[in-house]
Amino acid sequence: MNQQSIPVQPYILKYGALLGAITVTFSVILHIMEMDYQQPPAAAIVSIASIIALIIFAFIQYRRDNEGFISLGEALKIGLGIGLISGLLGVVYLFVLTTFIDPDFMSKLLDFQQAKMQQTNPNMTQEQLDQMRSMQEKFSSPLISGAFQIISSLFISFIISLIGGLIVKKSRPE
Repeated sequence: MNQQSIPVQPYILKYGALLGAITVTFSVILHIMEMDYQQPPAAAIVSIASIIALIIFAFIQYRRDNEGFISLGEALKIGLGIGLISGLLGVVYLFVLTTFIDPDFMSKLLDFQQAKMQQTNPNMTQEQLDQMRSMQEKFSSPLISGAFQIISSLFISFIISLIGGLIVKKSRPE
């Protein structure tokens, strides 16, 4: 008797929305603490840990609800779906932040990055700094920033899903 797997969409929606909410909440906290420009390493660690935890938890929940089985393909679909939804929610937050909450956010971020660059490379000329600033401004438009955010979310989710899927997979007997 060949039994069908349950659909992955509810897990993608549930855990993608949850990860997006966690990510946005964490970003709001960083913004309130005025730490969103600095992008501290601890923030990156917390973000990656939450992505790993939620994706693996979604795999385990799916496997439990699917009679103990999950294929690598299903794990990849779930992980990438979660990454896509959380990335889209992150883009919406970035749009709201840069349009309504803090319209000068990108300018402040670029100022902070330029000051950091001057600090780490004191021999840079003003011309080099201006050239870097011009390049950064081109890549900091909402459309390009949003695209990079979604692509990076999908990439990180793919890596986590591949590794996690290989760990938790359990195929149905033929």
